Amino acid sequence: MTKRKPPSRHREREPGRSRDFPKDQGHRPHRTDAVRKPERPSAASGRGDRREEPPRAHSREHSREHAQPGGPYWLYGHHALTAALANPERKILRLAHAGADEVPTVEGHEWERVPRDILESWLPPGAVHQGLAARVHPLPDHGIEDVIAAAEGAEHARLMILDQVTDPQNVGAILRSAAAFGALAVILTERHAAPESGALAKAASGALEHVPLVRVANLARAIELLKKGGFWIAGLAAEAAQTLAEAKLTGKIGLALGAEGPGLRRLTREHCDLLVRLPTGGPIDHLNVSNAAAVALYELVRKSGD
Repeated sequence: MTKRKPPSRHREREPGRSRDFPKDQGHRPHRTDAVRKPERPSAASGRGDRREEPPRAHSREHSREHAQPGGPYWLYGHHALTAALANPERKILRLAHAGADEVPTVEGHEWERVPRDILESWLPPGAVHQGLAARVHPLPDHGIEDVIAAAEGAEHARLMILDQVTDPQNVGAILRSAAAFGALAVILTERHAAPESGALAKAASGALEHVPLVRVANLARAIELLKKGGFWIAGLAAEAAQTLAEAKLTGKIGLALGAEGPGLRRLTREHCDLLVRLPTGGPIDHLNVSNAAAVALYELVRKSGD
């Protein structure tokens, strides 16, 4: 598929903190087969910042992470915690362990030892914490302009667009696949989407610290901005006429996935350049959204030759 030309004007970057995105590295083979521009599918084709209060000694009151959505929360588990402590953008408020034999050294912070039942009272029921937890602020916000700037000059780039995917386990798993296959970012809606949380970070196994989560108020508008920035947007839909492999997508690609069951919303479909599907056809002909994301990312990487 031919690449879109970058916009003639540079969009003014919105104010706010910005994180350096990973640069596109390695050999990027040129595409030899020209593909005609697809027709657009028709409709028928279808934090707030809160002040952290001083911790009460071993208090159980209002301590579980879901008590303050969008504010500070508890991060837990070895991989998630190790990645967070190594991230200079991650603001740490408190470190706690339940008798761990060895804890990492964190400059400017001391570990507090607490009884295991107290530590578990701060976390979601059944959380696999490995005796380690940290009270943290959410990561700084990023915008669509940051994604476009990160892909500037790259021949190949990939990103994920999630349309109202609310399960933190799924979003975390998609982040992990995005990190493994070199995606620039995961874009999701501000409302009706999984918030940054310990459960999401645990499922991401450290990827939350490496792949930016970009939250947008209007997904259709964000897609149009990505198109102007040179991205082709493919929506994953079971009823699509062609498979992702048959579409032969190369260049800068945004892959849109919807929630399990409803799938992509009508407006999101209308703003995609084309719809594609995975070649499933066994007794269970559909995949969990995080599994579908992993398979689709692999196909994009395979096609681009990365």
